Formats: sequence, C-alpha cells, structure tokens
Amino acid sequence: MFRVIARLTFDAAVVAAALFVAAGTVAWPRAWMLLAVLCVVRLGGTWAVYRVHPDVLRERASLPVHSEQSARDRALVLGVLASGFVGVPLLAGLDVWRWHLTEAPARVIAVFGLVAFALGWALKNVALRANAFAVTEVRLQPERGQTVADVGPYQFVRHPFYAADPLILIGSGLWLGSYVAAAAAIIPLILIVLRLTREEQVLRRELPGYAAYMTRVRFRLVPGLW
Repeated sequence: MFRVIARLTFDAAVVAAALFVAAGTVAWPRAWMLLAVLCVVRLGGTWAVYRVHPDVLRERASLPVHSEQSARDRALVLGVLASGFVGVPLLAGLDVWRWHLTEAPARVIAVFGLVAFALGWALKNVALRANAFAVTEVRLQPERGQTVADVGPYQFVRHPFYAADPLILIGSGLWLGSYVAAAAAIIPLILIVLRLTREEQVLRRELPGYAAYMTRVRFRLVPGLW
C-alpha cells in the first residue's frame, strides 16, 4: 500500500508542478481545489480497489511503461500522459495567467468542469474495482487466469477506464478557467482511441470470449454513441 500511495503522491506532485510552474505563482485557489479533489477521490478509490484487487494496484503503481510493451504502445501511453495529464494543466496555467487567449468560462460551467473531473476519477476507480486484469500495458495475463471483464461499468461500455478521460481532461480545463486547455484535450483523447482500438484487436484475437463480449456490448466509450 505504501508503494501505491507513493505513486499517487508522485502523480499529484507532477500535476501541481505543471500548474504552478506554468502560472508562475502558487496563489491560484482553483488549482489547489483541483489538487484537493484529485487526492481525495483517488485516495478513497484506491482504498476501495485495494481491498479487492491489490495486485492490480501494485502493478499500476510501477512505471507507466514496461519493457514487455511494444514501442508503439509505449509511445501511446507516454503521449497520453504528456499531452493530457501534464499538458492540459500546463496549458491551463499558461492561458489563465499569461496568454489570456479566451474569456474564462462562466462559474456554472467551471463548477460543472470540477464535478466532471471528480466523476471521471471516480469512474476510473469503479472500472478498476470491476476488472482484476486492468494493468497498464496491452497484454494477456494467462498466469492470472484472465477472463473477460463484463460486470459493473463493463456492462455498458467496453472501456470505462478510458471513458473517464474526457471527463477528467475537459473538466479540469473548464474548472481552471481555460477553454483552450479544455479544447486541447482532443489530442490525448485521439491517442486514447488509437490505443483502445489496438487493445481490442489483441483481446479479440487472444482472449477467449472477448469477440462475443464485443457483440454483446456494442459501445466502446459512450453508451448509444460510440
């Protein structure tokens, strides 16, 4: 558990550095609120997931890329992290404090963004709790007897863990006060779509029952849309 908490702390520190370095100040209440929500939701969710799938969290607490991954998959993972979970906060800080490219979102829209941000992280926790095989790299896990995850949110979309990312990335940009940062979330989201498409190819080819699951659950990220 210490290793998991250390990883969460590191992630929050990276986001904080992106926010405050870009802003050039720590006197940014909305950034502090975003970090507080991030820590509370992730810590609470981590405890809930750790009680049922400690092995998954321990593995996810390691580096986000592994030697067993293909070069393409490593590039996609790093691209998502750099452009999304670091790039969006960085861009928000630059826009809000230096560039002023657009007017700040109205308060009701900003609050909606913070709620979406919190719900996104909560959805990730729910997805992890429902899937004992949700590791960071695209690979089969025969040593753990991997089966198709089809409970919880996986009954409605095939990739609920990824479905949380638009809420997190767009929501954070809106709450921080930057339409530019919210719009820039399209870059990591495109990379996520590329990755989940590749992941489905691997699972359909190698995981028994996944092809039938794809027929049963038609939508990848958004019920009724895609």
